[in-house]
Amino acid sequence: MDMITPFVIPLWAELTAVGLGALQGALFAAGFTDRRIDVLGVVLVGIGVALGGSLLRDVLLGEPPVVIYGGWYVAVAAVTALLGLPLQRLFVRLDPLIVALDAVTIGIFGAIGASKALALGVPPVPAVFVGAAAAVGGSVLRDVTLNLPVALLHVSSLYAIAAAAGTALLVTLVAAGVPVLYAAVACVVLTTAVRLLAVRFNWSIPEQRAMVLRRRRGGLA
Repeated sequence: MDMITPFVIPLWAELTAVGLGALQGALFAAGFTDRRIDVLGVVLVGIGVALGGSLLRDVLLGEPPVVIYGGWYVAVAAVTALLGLPLQRLFVRLDPLIVALDAVTIGIFGAIGASKALALGVPPVPAVFVGAAAAVGGSVLRDVTLNLPVALLHVSSLYAIAAAAGTALLVTLVAAGVPVLYAAVACVVLTTAVRLLAVRFNWSIPEQRAMVLRRRRGGLA
């Protein structure tokens, strides 16, 4: 595959996505009132959700983390997470809008991650993995930080599947000679559609039952 130019969006749009991720992470952490998480802890979780995917992407690619060397990323994530706390009740009412924006956001981060991987000469299948990791890495870091079961490893609304489908489409289109910008738009559209449809109709991957069946057959359950 020929080298490509990574999909690039305006800095303001990327920072908007970062802010949305930070807001969601902060609101999620603030909901655990029984754990008595302080304001600093809530802000740190928000930063992790906002920047975790980009950080994981660059680590996998062996690149200097852009969220560390870029001057605005951490600041925007921290300020958004902090300012979102007093408006928690308002954002709860706007939850459908936030879910929709989140679906777009994971599509954008997935497209950036996959196209960056391709531009660095990563083969197609690993590039899909890098893109999906960039899209969902923040949620994994959130769960680990809060000592929760990692949501992506349990039955859920196809969060990772949506990201992987979008990045796989991008890689396929680029391999077919489609300009990366158009391939990235298709990636975002497919990721967003799969994620929103999964939420709307409660789609999920069937639960793993092989161990349960073996135990029952062996008289252990």
